[in-house]
Amino acid sequence: MQRALEARHGKELQAKFTGSTVAICGLGGLGSNIAVALARAGVGRLILIDFDKVDLSNLHRQQYQADQIGLYKTEALTENLKMIAPYVEIISHTVRIMEENYGDILQDADIICEAFDDAEAKAMLVNGVLEQLHTKYLIAASGMAGLGSANSIKTRRVMERFYLCGDGVSDVGDDIGLVAPRVMLCAAHQAQMVLRILSGNLEP
Repeated sequence: MQRALEARHGKELQAKFTGSTVAICGLGGLGSNIAVALARAGVGRLILIDFDKVDLSNLHRQQYQADQIGLYKTEALTENLKMIAPYVEIISHTVRIMEENYGDILQDADIICEAFDDAEAKAMLVNGVLEQLHTKYLIAASGMAGLGSANSIKTRRVMERFYLCGDGVSDVGDDIGLVAPRVMLCAAHQAQMVLRILSGNLEP
């Protein structure tokens, strides 16, 4: 498989992907889709972080199967990723990421993807990474709900090592809430920015 990825991406670029470690904080609609995209691209190591279990309500936008309901998302997603890309190293943490533990959990990551649903958790992680882990790249998300235009989902560079994906406006409580296509679009933006950073292309 490594040869197939090298044939697709080139040996030098694939070596950068394979040698990288990406942390995904939250394994819901954003995080599970980010993980699948990065695994398929051949990112060498993924750190998966979530404390929740797969629920029936997750299946319409998250990368889980009906027979995985009740499993921890870290376990279920690891299982699915191993079927997709058995060469990817996966480190999972079935915990709620908090101020007390994010430093230890994220210390080995080159790039951190924020993929939380909860606004307070988002703010905690973003502020913590920018203040304490400022040598790492952070890719966060804001605004992906409803049936708005796909073209309104964008990536922008907020600071030197901080990127924000989404429309920046829509809220889960608006309209009909989260639907699979727009969530997947935002996740794809985050995953694509990871690959761009690893390739040396730092502009969105």
